[in-house]
Amino acid sequence: MPKIKVIGAGLAGSEAAWQLANRGIEVELYEMKPIQMTEAHKSQYFGELVCSNSLRGASLTNGVGLLKEEMRQLGSLIMECADATKVEAGGALAVDREKFAKMITDKISSHPNITVIHEVVEKIPEGEVIVASGPLTYGPLADDIIAHLGEGTDLHFYDAAAPIVSFESIDMDKAYFAARYDKGEPSYINCPMDKETYLKFVEELKTAEEAEVHGFEDSMVFEGCMPVEVMARRGEDTLRFGPMKPVGLPDPKTGKEPYAVVQLRTENEEGTMYNLVGFQTHLKFPEQKRVFSMIGGLENASFLRYGVMHRNTFINSPGNLDEFYCLIKEPRIAFAGQMTGVEGYVESAASGYYAGINKAFKLLGKKPFKLDSDTAMGALAKYISSYVGKNFQPMNVNFGIIDSLPFKVKDKQERYSIVAERALASIKLAKMRGGF
Repeated sequence: MPKIKVIGAGLAGSEAAWQLANRGIEVELYEMKPIQMTEAHKSQYFGELVCSNSLRGASLTNGVGLLKEEMRQLGSLIMECADATKVEAGGALAVDREKFAKMITDKISSHPNITVIHEVVEKIPEGEVIVASGPLTYGPLADDIIAHLGEGTDLHFYDAAAPIVSFESIDMDKAYFAARYDKGEPSYINCPMDKETYLKFVEELKTAEEAEVHGFEDSMVFEGCMPVEVMARRGEDTLRFGPMKPVGLPDPKTGKEPYAVVQLRTENEEGTMYNLVGFQTHLKFPEQKRVFSMIGGLENASFLRYGVMHRNTFINSPGNLDEFYCLIKEPRIAFAGQMTGVEGYVESAASGYYAGINKAFKLLGKKPFKLDSDTAMGALAKYISSYVGKNFQPMNVNFGIIDSLPFKVKDKQERYSIVAERALASIKLAKMRGGF
């Protein structure tokens, strides 16, 4: 039986290991937890979600919604577990984080072709390997990765996790349930602000004391996970046109849209915990309590977890990795997950799928399983391997990186629907060619 080693049991590593094992490949899956934990991870389970419980938009006219559907069609472990543990989140797919991670762990641990080894890996092993050690990779393993990649690869950015509060501590006389434009279930809690309160809130955010993060600079924060205090410093209305956008969320008490709104999304199936959507932060904990208590409805909120800030590392993939996430200089080594420059939970899992299935096909003597860039998964692979520019940065999946249509469609939603239909047809054809 062909063998391969996978380093890391996050979303990417778990997905890669599953796809390999299901195709008769013997997998040694290395996971450092619980022997060694990072500042971001708290659970013993594989596939732990840290920044949010949301896997983002569910609609096919949304780039990540299309990517999720492609993964479903291709037999993704992560999507199977996500769909089985989902909680209400309006137009998004959110999961009960603990049940989600436990289901992944149970499936991986019980697979007859997967051997889980709890060990801290400090060097890329010999033989076929997929490195999915995550964006917090550091120390000897990071140094060894850099040595294999060569110069120009020691890149990094920072992202942050949002605070979580208990539902029972939210003042629902001030807050209200609603979905934007009444789309989907009214599962978000909305905390309204008038103009005076909003302006005071922004000023407090701008001057609040931040926790020290070595080497932190505002310019090095990934745009998709930017701390609220950084957004506040970018301009008075930045938050109001970002995570605090009130459009489509009228206050039932007044019938009018408030000046700004803070949204909270459920963290678990029971609905006992809610996170502040878009409120990633690296303020000191007492400052988070002080400033966020200015939000209407959260004056007496009980914080179950404060926001945290951590460094994420990624490699300079263009010129180093091919379209199958393999190291060009040494194809026996593949990478997967956020360290390749895909950003987001779903994107990380998708890269693990693509790297894993192509390693399986290689070990089985089959032709590569190639997805064109008219699909979301194929477009991500093309982005990380073929990006042209001076400053390669992590990227969420979006319709901008998927091949455009050969004809014009003025209406954006209609255009995206056609792109999605074409992508799923391409997935179906690729499955037939790959012998699924």
